[in-house]
Amino acid sequence: MSEAPLVLAIDQGTTNTKAVLVDPSGRIHARASAPLTTAYPQPGWAEQSALAIWDSVRDVVAQLAGASGRIAAIALANQRETLVLWDAETGQPIAPAIIWQCRRTAETCARLIAQDHDARVVELTGLGINPLFPASKLGWAMENIPAARDLAAQSRLRAGTVDAWLLWKLTGGASFLTDHSNASRTQLFDTQRLEFSPELCSLFGAPIEALPRPVPSDSEFGLTAPQATALPAGIPIRAMMGDSHAALNGHGVRAPGPVKATFGTGSSLMTLTPGRVASSHGLSGTIAWTDRNGTAYALEGNITVSAQAAGFMAALLGIQDARALSDLAQSVPDAGGVVFVPALAGLGAPHWDDRATGLVTGMTHATRPAHLARATFEAIAHQIADVLTAMERDIGHPLADLRADGGASGNPFLMQLQADLLDRPVLRAEVEEVGALGAAAMAFAALGYSAPPGESTTRFAPGMDLTQRAHLREIWANAVARARH
Repeated sequence: MSEAPLVLAIDQGTTNTKAVLVDPSGRIHARASAPLTTAYPQPGWAEQSALAIWDSVRDVVAQLAGASGRIAAIALANQRETLVLWDAETGQPIAPAIIWQCRRTAETCARLIAQDHDARVVELTGLGINPLFPASKLGWAMENIPAARDLAAQSRLRAGTVDAWLLWKLTGGASFLTDHSNASRTQLFDTQRLEFSPELCSLFGAPIEALPRPVPSDSEFGLTAPQATALPAGIPIRAMMGDSHAALNGHGVRAPGPVKATFGTGSSLMTLTPGRVASSHGLSGTIAWTDRNGTAYALEGNITVSAQAAGFMAALLGIQDARALSDLAQSVPDAGGVVFVPALAGLGAPHWDDRATGLVTGMTHATRPAHLARATFEAIAHQIADVLTAMERDIGHPLADLRADGGASGNPFLMQLQADLLDRPVLRAEVEEVGALGAAAMAFAALGYSAPPGESTTRFAPGMDLTQRAHLREIWANAVARARH
């Protein structure tokens, strides 16, 4: 009997790039990882090297290339809302990638909102005007990067999210496409017509001719080029999805009901909806994916600084890392009234305040580093709770539980805090690579296989006294109000 085929699933994230070799049952045969760094050259700015992103993908692929004879397809999940600009002739980036955390266009976005453009943008995209999305980033680039203007004039400029950049490199420049899930996060994409909008491109100053062609998430995206990676040429790329969308698919969610949260650098909560939606409570309507069954729409809330807050606080306290911070946090029974609001790059959903700044409140002579540590993990959980509450208000009914994934979800202390502050169970996926598995499931379905089931989970049940929970939620809300501009 011949061995089962494998999909090489790549999950290109903000802090690292991971890859797995997975079979049609969902079993992981091998895994690889490569780290990435982010630069913050000015307050509010956040950048990564596009070449470093590509090199990290080549690195993880090389680690798994020994199984190339069994690899039937490649699947790609990627960090979203990050803008890459490159020269179509040389294949080289012309500037650092402006990542999703970057707030350099906050004033531009505020001006567009003041000019009453927000309602129309939400109508077309489901997204409120915000620097998170690539639309204003691309407009900024056209005004501030001379090479972008010059290349656009020569029809050589390519502007895409990370999926489009990696596909270009994997195929040796033969394929310039994006999938509907990633396109729906650009704020330039009409999610009803499923095409980039000339109206939106004109509003934001984005050259529509420089954008990739949007296609369904299970398309035939192209074939690996000779010497692009350690893999042989001719392997098909059969799935591309934004990482949050892929994680939802990786949890086995195929219909409205469950909600997932990815605990990463930032966090995303996402739930499928019966149709195209616009939020009334600070969330985003988006496309989860498009496949042979049609377009699946979703409701999403994005948190700008989530698990990254733990690394930030650990550095401030001179502690080795987030794991050590967690150990310190558990040495005290509570935060002693201390609240940390990690608005280090403004506040995302459901507050959307780009000028909010981080703060710590409630300190007294009795405050110790352990209280700050515990307040940090509580902040991560509070932000998730804020988004889930907004999601329930939009949907109109309670959500029964939360499906958790992402690196920080491996911390049982944080997961228990999350269950306590939500007052409902948290179901944690027992593998870290849920996003990669979700992209792999999409690829296998495109190849004619049944989608693997959702991942096995560990259940964390709420156990906090409701009076204590109400008190913690109240002082958190008060601190958020103080952090806002």
